[in-house]
Amino acid sequence: MEPIRPVVLEGRHVRLEPLAPHHLGPLQAIVARHRETYRLTAVPAEPQGMPRYLDQALEQARSGAALPFATVDRAREAVVGSTRFWNLEFWTWPEGHRLQRPAGVPDAVEIGFSWLAPEAQRTGVNTEAKLLMLAHAFEVWEVHRVTLKTDVRNARSRAAIERLGASLDGLLRAASPAADGAVRDTALYSLLASEWPAVRARMRARLERG
Repeated sequence: MEPIRPVVLEGRHVRLEPLAPHHLGPLQAIVARHRETYRLTAVPAEPQGMPRYLDQALEQARSGAALPFATVDRAREAVVGSTRFWNLEFWTWPEGHRLQRPAGVPDAVEIGFSWLAPEAQRTGVNTEAKLLMLAHAFEVWEVHRVTLKTDVRNARSRAAIERLGASLDGLLRAASPAADGAVRDTALYSLLASEWPAVRARMRARLERG
């Protein structure tokens, strides 16, 4: 087990690198195009909103509340989106309990704030990015659970989460503001450590099939 710290996660198709100020320009360029893609996703509606979005992500990183990444398509060496670990959970165990962890190692995490340029959606970039993050969570941090959430109305996002093999735990009604200004109902999914080997095998097979 390793404590949470900035890390580069790299595969054949994608590299997840710690989000930094120099990613601002590429991210602004992405959100200026194809706005309909992000109607139900928490992505700034205008390019000028991206500096605030980036600052908030970097502040979460500095405070230890999240681990945000820029998603880079290795074939083009181009930034194609962003994602992050957040909602880091550190459970309290009795002293000496067999499940007690070293300082800084989470018991559970959430993968969220994930979005991609349209050309990277439903590609090996998306699949491998999730594979890298889930492997880090389950194999390095050895978490018990990874949570994923999305707007109930976001059929594309829900289908992508379900293709991972995540289970729907339930719906949180009137959970938060929605990206389109409505009140959002949230679909709550999870993957457990015991499910990870089978999920990993399916994701690797999907990548091999292209």
